[in-house]
Amino acid sequence: MATKETKQRGRPRSFDRETALEQAIRSFWEQGYEATSISDLTRTMGISAPSLYAAFGDKRALFDEVVAEYGRLYGGFISRAVAEEPTARRGVERALREAAVEYTLPGRPRGCLVISAAQNTAPASAEVAESLREMRHANRRDFERAITADIASGELPADTDAAALAHYVAAVVQGMSQQARDGADRTMLEALVELAMKVWPTSAQERRKAQKKADPAAGTP
Repeated sequence: MATKETKQRGRPRSFDRETALEQAIRSFWEQGYEATSISDLTRTMGISAPSLYAAFGDKRALFDEVVAEYGRLYGGFISRAVAEEPTARRGVERALREAAVEYTLPGRPRGCLVISAAQNTAPASAEVAESLREMRHANRRDFERAITADIASGELPADTDAAALAHYVAAVVQGMSQQARDGADRTMLEALVELAMKVWPTSAQERRKAQKKADPAAGTP
């Protein structure tokens, strides 16, 4: 009976695949897709070009794996925040506050790989740019669904423009990523979050409080 050992042909890999993939993440995160060459990757990953192709395929295939692993390790906090919090406001505020932390952690490239990696891509890399754009759109759609649900429940005013508000939040996230890459620290990004949340529509609870304050007798028998 054949064993697992006899199924593998050729010389075994002389490197740790997970460690090499982590180094590839850092390269693409720091430099972007277009600016990261195969020689950059082999140098940072500590492997030869033939080993890279054998283990990961070409540059595009490696990048696809990098993006998936980045999402698993670093980039999933936005969708988790929106999914786990009971209102859109709380989900968005949590996502932005976590972004202020994640985008400025020491020992890690600044900002968000999904936002910055496709900058300055050549026409030949249009599919890469489009795949990253779709990931950003997915986050925006998460924001919009949560906002729409709050409008339906009465948590947010009926005239709230869910699409515009979702685009606004997405723009703040993208701006925070670029600000972090430009040197903004966590404190500065947290100050941006405070300002960003000031435009959020008044919740049902806040409206009731304001009405009661203006007319304490309102709603009493």
